[in-house]
Amino acid sequence: MLLDTASLYFRAYFGVPESVKAPDGTPVNAVRGLLEFIDRLVKDHRPDHLVACMDADWRPQWRVDLIPSYKAHRVAEEREAGPDEEEVPDTLSPQVPVIEAVLDALGIARVGVAHYEADDVIGTFTARARGPVDIVTGDRDLYQLVDDGRGVRVLYPLKGVGTLQLTDEAWLREKYGVDGRGYADLALLRGDPSDGLPGVPGVGEKTAAKLLAEFGDLAGIIAAVDDPRAKLTPTQRKRLDESRPYLAVAPKVVKVADDVPLPDVETVLPRVPRDSVALDELAARWGLGGSLHRLLATLGA
Repeated sequence: MLLDTASLYFRAYFGVPESVKAPDGTPVNAVRGLLEFIDRLVKDHRPDHLVACMDADWRPQWRVDLIPSYKAHRVAEEREAGPDEEEVPDTLSPQVPVIEAVLDALGIARVGVAHYEADDVIGTFTARARGPVDIVTGDRDLYQLVDDGRGVRVLYPLKGVGTLQLTDEAWLREKYGVDGRGYADLALLRGDPSDGLPGVPGVGEKTAAKLLAEFGDLAGIIAAVDDPRAKLTPTQRKRLDESRPYLAVAPKVVKVADDVPLPDVETVLPRVPRDSVALDELAARWGLGGSLHRLLATLGA
């Protein structure tokens, strides 16, 4: 089981009231909410291995170099050295180091790699996996990794993590008309304002799905632009032709990397905490109470 950790703690932050606080009055709604999420996921799905995948760089420069608008609207502060600062709610930012410390004390593998997003870490773990993989994320970009043949599916939270949309190839085909491999092409054709991806003007989700059904993949669509016999409207042909510079670089930006240099980590789900003393201190300092106790009981069961 691979967790898109930031996606989940953002959901926890907005799903759990800020009135959930540490003894000193500091909000810990994201911390406790994430612990509740992990507890429910482990109870319901019993993974053998669990990795909390992190954004060491939420907006990698190599993606920005290809498409400068990539996530540009989410930059709070540009930095000369290191990743730009992402716009994050004031009361969430201080909770992230607490989340990291708690995961480390529990012994749950936490992996982020410089110059890569959590999606890329997830993509690389998935590529290396020898058995089925459940990816837990609120980010539809990861639908591109769905692969029934390898047992790779996405668990997409609809309400907390108690109600999950189980995304497999049948669901993707019914919803979007594509399989996992086709989803990245659909996404880059359609564009994604939330990620600053312009897409092809006039090509929405349904048109993108029709083009992929007709021509197979992005390469097939590009070839069709140059083929006067291909079934494209004059407007589609013109817009796709004018979008060639974008379509030449978009696949590298949109497609999840599968060759990230992962560290050597122990991913087996822990039965007991790695550092019980540190965990006790964190529990007392941040008032983690029942959320942590429930997760410890689930891990030990």
